[in-house]
Amino acid sequence: MGYLFLMISIIGELIGTSMLKASESFTKLWPVLGTVAGFGLSFFFLSLSLKTVPLNAAYAIWSGIGTVATVIISVLIWKEKVNIGSVIGIALIIVGVIVLNLFGPGHAEASVQSGQE
Repeated sequence: MGYLFLMISIIGELIGTSMLKASESFTKLWPVLGTVAGFGLSFFFLSLSLKTVPLNAAYAIWSGIGTVATVIISVLIWKEKVNIGSVIGIALIIVGVIVLNLFGPGHAEASVQSGQE
């Protein structure tokens, strides 16, 4: 259930970030309300996910997927441009999230707690 809550949190963060752009520096009411609702939803579900998902893994997944998806949204919806540096940076974020989830300290801790190490 923790990873489902984490995915809902990511969706909320994407909504909040997209609405932040649409709010035009908090000058448009509905996008401002969307920003507050999106980030509120995001942090609520992120907190629920932390009951079962280790903080380091949850935050890496939340920020990594959020960053990559935000770039995709910015290109598709807001018609922003990306360059080779952006692509390399995004690839490094993805690799970092994968490495943290495969080899991060949360995995060693879980093994010790279950008596498997």
